[in-house]
Amino acid sequence: MSTFRYTVSCRFTGDNHNLADQWLAWLTTQHIQEVLDAGALAAEILRCDGDLPHYEIRYVFQSRQAFQDYERNHAPRLRAEGLRLFPIEKGLVYGRTTGESIWQIKRP
Repeated sequence: MSTFRYTVSCRFTGDNHNLADQWLAWLTTQHIQEVLDAGALAAEILRCDGDLPHYEIRYVFQSRQAFQDYERNHAPRLRAEGLRLFPIEKGLVYGRTTGESIWQIKRP
C-alpha cells in the first residue's frame, strides 16, 4: 500500500518576518504534534527559497483513507485554530495539495 502525502504551504506577504517566526514557533511546538496525534505518520517543514518567508509542511499518512479520516474528524478544528491565530488578513497565503506516493528510492 502506498503512503499518502498532504502538503500545506504558507507564504507571508510584505515584511512579515516577525509574524512568520511566531507562526513557525506555534507550528513546531503545537500544531504539527496535533496533526501527528490525529493520524499523520510523519511531518517535515521545508523553508522555501526566496526573499519573503515561505514554508511547506509535508505530512505522510498511511493511506488516502487515513487522510480522509483526518480531514473529516480533525482538520476542521485544527484549521480553524490556525486561522484564528494567523488569519489571512495579516498577510498569509495558504495552499494545500495532496497525492499518493507511487515510487520512492533511498540510498543504502
